[in-house]
Amino acid sequence: KQVLTDPSTENRGCGCLAVLECILSIIRALQMGSCFSAESRSPLSGSPLSPHPAFDYRKKRNSRKKPGSVDFRKEEQLHRIPGRLFLNGSSGVASLYTQQGKKGTNQDAMIVWENFGSRTDTVFCGVFDGHGPYGHMVAKKVRDHLPLKLSAHWEVNISRPSVDLDVTEKNPDIFKTLKESFLKAFKVMDRELRLHTNIDCFCSGTTAVTLVKQGPYLVVGNVGDSRAVLATRDKDNSLKAVQLTVDLKPNLPAEAERIRNCKGRVFALHDEPTVARVWLPNNDAPGLAMARAFRDFCLKDFGLISVPEISYRCLSEEDEFIVLATDGIWDVLSNKEVIDIIEYAPACSSAARTLVQTAVRAWRYKYPTSKVDDCAVVCLFLDSNLSNLSYASNTKEKVQLTSMDHINNETENVDSLNVLTSLNWSGTVRTDKEEDSSKFKQEEVNSELGLEWSALEGVSRVDTLLNLPRFVPGKEDEKAWK
Repeated sequence: KQVLTDPSTENRGCGCLAVLECILSIIRALQMGSCFSAESRSPLSGSPLSPHPAFDYRKKRNSRKKPGSVDFRKEEQLHRIPGRLFLNGSSGVASLYTQQGKKGTNQDAMIVWENFGSRTDTVFCGVFDGHGPYGHMVAKKVRDHLPLKLSAHWEVNISRPSVDLDVTEKNPDIFKTLKESFLKAFKVMDRELRLHTNIDCFCSGTTAVTLVKQGPYLVVGNVGDSRAVLATRDKDNSLKAVQLTVDLKPNLPAEAERIRNCKGRVFALHDEPTVARVWLPNNDAPGLAMARAFRDFCLKDFGLISVPEISYRCLSEEDEFIVLATDGIWDVLSNKEVIDIIEYAPACSSAARTLVQTAVRAWRYKYPTSKVDDCAVVCLFLDSNLSNLSYASNTKEKVQLTSMDHINNETENVDSLNVLTSLNWSGTVRTDKEEDSSKFKQEEVNSELGLEWSALEGVSRVDTLLNLPRFVPGKEDEKAWK
């Protein structure tokens, strides 16, 4: 500016040439693909080579980003965190396995996060069962972001003084802090799903059963009908099952009362009298078979909530392991059968896989004309000494539930599979008429020999959603749901 305003004509001419040279150098640099990065020797602000904020193409590009778009860089960084497992496999303290059913995309998700919140003695576990057209996306979104929100709220609550908290032996400080953190994290997670325009949550959602274990303390947060079960030793040194969560279904009196008070309807269909469902006030849809879940906007004003039920337990030396699983497991196996299968698994690393494979066989045995549901299992082992990978005792007779040869040899005598016949069903499977015995045996033989199995003859297992409601948006709602 000083050069151009110089009264001397010669100086003004030199100043103009200098400005033109600067402009030409900028154009050449842009044509060559040079990037003015603040991280790599960018020009000082105010210099001729520094880009004007109006021409900062990076800001312009970022401003076009949709609120619901996925930041793949952040997702990739999240999946690379040490100690965070979300695929089939195992670690020193846990075993994970999920298997797609016969209904389409696997909508189940799972996670184990060791050293959770940068605490060496803390583990986070969770399983998520999606439902609806975009249920698989909702389940994975909750799997990835709910632990982060929980950790963030936990840090905030720890930093605040707990003067008003009634800290007792039954309700220690960690339970009070984590309970508040669970409630806030679930609330924020449910609200955030509305912002993701690439996931239509109108008739899609997910369950979530999660836990945080820090030392001997265990806090469980549950939404939906997935389940957590603890295996502990009794006085006879035999394993017994302790159910840590309640299946939050619409047939529970408290859940049904809340839904009806919000003008929602709860009733079961004639062909499945044991399965209560949630319906809209003036529409026979969607027929959701659970009373709590993330999202499902169509029912959020009619009694469906995402507030978790939270429980606390102080673990003891008799406690062996915890099983988190979606309803694909509990629909065909009882709590006791699940912990027995884990106990007699060949190794801790394959415990979750053994349980899923046994559940799939149970589906095919009990309901040969039904579509097997998706299954996801997380086994968290509480024993610090895991050098002996097998829980089975040498003095006990092993039940070979996962041996293919054993199953094939017993197909001629179906009654010998007692473990799959005397089951306590959870009430979410529709009871059909008994099939012809010869046809049933042939179906079992074909499935166990590895032949393609499909349920073209019918479906006996009830779906989480029966019908998608028709939605006609008004002027105010049209923008919100686009």
